[in-house]
Amino acid sequence: MRMMNQRVDQMDFILFKFFLKQLAMSKLQGEQLKKYIHEMLTERKKRNFKETTELQIQLRDYDVQKDKRFQGSTRLLHAPYPNIKIGVIGNLTHCDQAKALGLTAIDQDGLKKFNKEKKPIKKWCKPFDILIASESLMKVIPRLVGNVFTKIGKFPIAIPETESVSSKVNEVKSSVKFQLKNTLSLGTAFGTDEMSEDQLRQNLSTTINFLVSLLKKGWQNVGTLHIKTSMGKPIKIYG
Repeated sequence: MRMMNQRVDQMDFILFKFFLKQLAMSKLQGEQLKKYIHEMLTERKKRNFKETTELQIQLRDYDVQKDKRFQGSTRLLHAPYPNIKIGVIGNLTHCDQAKALGLTAIDQDGLKKFNKEKKPIKKWCKPFDILIASESLMKVIPRLVGNVFTKIGKFPIAIPETESVSSKVNEVKSSVKFQLKNTLSLGTAFGTDEMSEDQLRQNLSTTINFLVSLLKKGWQNVGTLHIKTSMGKPIKIYG
């Protein structure tokens, strides 16, 4: 009987901890987020260029050697990367669509002309932050250029044959990605200092919720959260 009572007490304690975590999250989604975002924007020095707003994450109770290394991306309501530079590797249709949008595009024949030489390949993709490519070419690309794109961290994101370049570009500009590697520190942009406080709050809330959904134990794996502008001081919002 005593053991049963102990188990009930333990279960109550676990549920209580879960309740506290959910309560913390509800606060982060509401007035506290507004307060922290306002503080971040008002305390920064005004500069002559647009600054990115960033979320910095420190995980805890996570073993990068044993636990599953998660990765995933989600789309935000307001594009955090409006000026990101995108290069297109496409079939005829996607190349035409890219050029109509004013984007630089190259087809399969264009890749062949590189003759797998690393320098011209790197020079071509240097201006771009991200590459996107027609799905039909994804298996061909490594054979034509080797592992250059992978080594420089610009392996293309696939565009389904039925999707337009415009749609994929909008998705890329609006998405944030998390990938756990060899460190418990993560970071991502969630907006710019030109956005309204409400837009930043919506983006930040979505970003945090998505991150927590990827974690093995949810909020129990979150150590600290900070937000900052690219040139500003970090402001702790959790932990």
